[in-house]
Amino acid sequence: MNVIMTAIDLEYNAVLEHLVDVRAHRHPSGTVFEVGTVAGHPGHRVALVSTGTGTTAAATLTERANTEFNPAAMVFVGIAGGLREWLRIGDVVVATKIYSYQGGKSEDDEFLVRPSAWSVSHRLDQEARRLPRGDAWRSFLPELADGDAPVVHFEAVAVGDVVIDSRSSELVRRLRANYNDAVAVEMEGSGFAHAAHLGDQVRAVSVRGISDKSDGTKAASDSEGGQRLAARNAAAFAVALITALEPDDGPPGDEQPQAPSAAVVQNKNTAKDNARVGQQIGVNFGSGRRFR
Repeated sequence: MNVIMTAIDLEYNAVLEHLVDVRAHRHPSGTVFEVGTVAGHPGHRVALVSTGTGTTAAATLTERANTEFNPAAMVFVGIAGGLREWLRIGDVVVATKIYSYQGGKSEDDEFLVRPSAWSVSHRLDQEARRLPRGDAWRSFLPELADGDAPVVHFEAVAVGDVVIDSRSSELVRRLRANYNDAVAVEMEGSGFAHAAHLGDQVRAVSVRGISDKSDGTKAASDSEGGQRLAARNAAAFAVALITALEPDDGPPGDEQPQAPSAAVVQNKNTAKDNARVGQQIGVNFGSGRRFR
């Protein structure tokens, strides 16, 4: 089992298009995952969830998904704003390093940056770098005209709870001075990466499609379909990456749910014709891992 996370519906739907035999999996805390199989790849199951925007929500649901599914890999899929002129709308950026850019110390006359950074899982980085070499991953994209295929870049990204649509703002100047290798900005990756790092070193990678240039033209790019193109391309690459990994153990549908550790479970058992046969109330101790 692998987990794919997104922030907004556009990104979520782009991933969902690649899945078949999808069913809802409801977490006791209310989170609804869609669990399905990659079309044409019966050995690769995916649990898909939407976190909403922002680093805090991404961190919370990363921890929840990791505990619930014990995934072999976790991928955050979404859109990002580009910080380099050479990036095209629709290009894909695999984040080799994720910066949290909002940490620091504010003094009277300057802001002293105190950065946090997380690197991509080496195993996932290696598998991801293989995909563009033969361009087989493009089979997950709709039919493209010559020259329209996106380019895949392996670069650092900067993350914070701010929508950036300027090349000259104070924040952008700070990014340029202190996070000069970051080529794109987004709003969830640091929460995702931090939670994955704390979650027993779960393998994690962020895959982003460039939807705008972060230069004051975001509204125009969005109206021209930049977000949809970026989400589609990022989803295609992420799903291709999932299929490049080892298939799941056992056939699809062999999940054995277990109660989480020290959880109070209340079950009502219903027999044929809805005849109530009993109720179980108690505390079950288990591994807390629901899927293998």
